[in-house]
Amino acid sequence: MTAQLNPRGDVAVLVPAAGAGVRLGPGRPKALRFLAGEPLLAHAVRRVAAAPSVHSIVVAAPVAEAAAVAELLAPIAPVTVVVGGATRQESVAAALAAVPAGPEIILVHDAARALTPSTLVESVAAAVRAGDDAVIPVLPVVDTIKEVAADELVLGTVDRSALRAVQTPQGFRRVVLAAAHAAAVDPLTDDAGLVEKQGGSVRCVPGSEYALKITRPFDLALAEHLLLTGAATDTP
Repeated sequence: MTAQLNPRGDVAVLVPAAGAGVRLGPGRPKALRFLAGEPLLAHAVRRVAAAPSVHSIVVAAPVAEAAAVAELLAPIAPVTVVVGGATRQESVAAALAAVPAGPEIILVHDAARALTPSTLVESVAAAVRAGDDAVIPVLPVVDTIKEVAADELVLGTVDRSALRAVQTPQGFRRVVLAAAHAAAVDPLTDDAGLVEKQGGSVRCVPGSEYALKITRPFDLALAEHLLLTGAATDTP
């Protein structure tokens, strides 16, 4: 059954899904690798579409897979599919350009975070709606962190109390994200970094253990276990 997005919603979600995912091993682009019988992208879009505030979803797909991605997602939710770029930043910019008039809150979400609950989508959107320029979901860093030299000698131990692991979706006021991309010179790994470069403020909100990024084969196995045991169900 195709999810019906909210025509009165104020949120557009961009899903850059054009990456190869080389750390996951050989095969199709990462977003199209299977998790419990479905591509990661299908899981991610289904959960995003379940969030009540979402008005529209734009997916940036690999050029050779754009038609297949549109066919894959059609039964899940009404989605606009665009061709992604060579970098994540280029893919986000392409998706942003395709957002229809209306939504003033833009969320950028990794397809690799396929188990992200729709409640986290709403939490990030609510923080932007409350007035922040940019919002990121985070988790405290629990491991001891060492700074290491090129020869693998330890230089020191980093105080982890002020460190956070960043997840997606990251949320932005539309005008802020558009301006950050327009001014971007050096590629960065997340869109909040572009806002930081322009002097914008970025607010942290609590993330979710289930919003893990599927990067390596172990992550895929863990995500499948969470799904098959019912630990990562997403009830709208």
